[in-house]
Amino acid sequence: MTPRLLPLPLALAATLAACNDDAQQGPPEALLDPKTCEECHPKHYRQWLGSMHAYAADDPIFLAMNARGQRETGGALGDFCIRCHAPVAVALGKTTDGLNLDELPQHLKGVTCYFCHNVESVEGTHNNPLVLAMDGIMRGELADAVANEVHESEYSPHLDDSTIASGQMCGSCHDIVNGHDVHLERTYKEWVDSFYDTPDPANPQLTIYFGNTCARCHMFGSAEPIADYEGVKSRSLRSHMMVGVDLALTDFPDAELGPQLVAEQTAESDRQRMPSVCAGLCVRPADGGGTDVVVWLHNEAQGHAWPSGATQDRRAWVELEAFDGDAAVVRTGVLADDEPVDAAAAQDPTLWVFRDYASNADGAPESMFWNITATEPNLLPIAAEAGLKYDKTTWRERSWHVDGPVDRARVQVNLRPIPHELVDELADEGLFDPAAIKARIRTNVAGSTQIEWTPDTAVMTDYEGPCVYSASCFCALANESGACE
Repeated sequence: MTPRLLPLPLALAATLAACNDDAQQGPPEALLDPKTCEECHPKHYRQWLGSMHAYAADDPIFLAMNARGQRETGGALGDFCIRCHAPVAVALGKTTDGLNLDELPQHLKGVTCYFCHNVESVEGTHNNPLVLAMDGIMRGELADAVANEVHESEYSPHLDDSTIASGQMCGSCHDIVNGHDVHLERTYKEWVDSFYDTPDPANPQLTIYFGNTCARCHMFGSAEPIADYEGVKSRSLRSHMMVGVDLALTDFPDAELGPQLVAEQTAESDRQRMPSVCAGLCVRPADGGGTDVVVWLHNEAQGHAWPSGATQDRRAWVELEAFDGDAAVVRTGVLADDEPVDAAAAQDPTLWVFRDYASNADGAPESMFWNITATEPNLLPIAAEAGLKYDKTTWRERSWHVDGPVDRARVQVNLRPIPHELVDELADEGLFDPAAIKARIRTNVAGSTQIEWTPDTAVMTDYEGPCVYSASCFCALANESGACE
């Protein structure tokens, strides 16, 4: 990219020229609109537009959940949902409950450029405790940003991916505690409790020793100019795709661009998820006769538990088949795209599912978060200490017994971000067509877990055998192949 001086429209230039004065009165109107940022940051803008941050206040599941929560709590839910899904609108007093989102301009919806880059301080650990400066200064990771006529710039450790503060900023929105003091989403806490939160002994108040913060994984950098503006050098352009497991369930922002953005998000999400979980597949004689098919799973490359986020809604499961000749002697978790995981689990007690099991005050299963009084987590953990990352205690194991022989087996781990049952429950709000939404809920595959066992490919290791392991975790277990040397 060749840096150039970007000519600003006269009206925009006039608006932005008053940034210094407006800093004392509130945010300049133009800076609130991500379209303003697009003029100098076109790559950032397109990446952000495809992200769940941009889409946060337009998601039909969110809109239906908030509408139902406001109704069932008599409005007591207040800004609990909207303070994360449209935080600038809340900060400006444009909404108190999110029920008037259709009346607000698009630039006040979602998690916008201004919201993240105007954070002044973090005053808590969950439910969006971020404080905005509400001025004309856009904060970032550079202490020597090029002066420009659009906005003032300032370094902030909250946007520096090497700092503890950046984890605090991202994490405090990605940690949710409901009105019953139930920790529903624990992504930040999981990171804090892991070895990735270890401070650098040389600078314990600021930087991370292992260098694995939220932005390091979800906003990887490339050597490009950060802005299309005169004097901007090629440094580290951070991806603003901020991929996770969720994808837009509608053609956001429109029917032409929406499918393109989803395709870009999908490709990047698959790439990032590839090393997230590693698997071991072992087939061995059982002590009492017959054969045991054993699956080992390990949270290999996440800075938090797997899955994470709204784990009462996540559905991750093991898909396993084992054969004696052409006959399937084990078959579990082989689900069609339109087949609900919960229904399959009710029919198959051997189905291995990873999720939080939530319940209400009566002890019954509960899917509406404001009624949840307890959760029982069943996730793949992350090691608390670096030395335990590959320790056997951080792995999870499950076995399937076969009375006869097994000569071939295969496994993979799948993940759906939203259960079909929740879509059906929220369809009663009349805000979407449940069939159309369920058709767009993608079954993701943890690519590194797709492995096949045969007697010829199996190896003996210090842990188990004869086994086949994901390429991403084989060296950690035995290093017998020399592939990681």
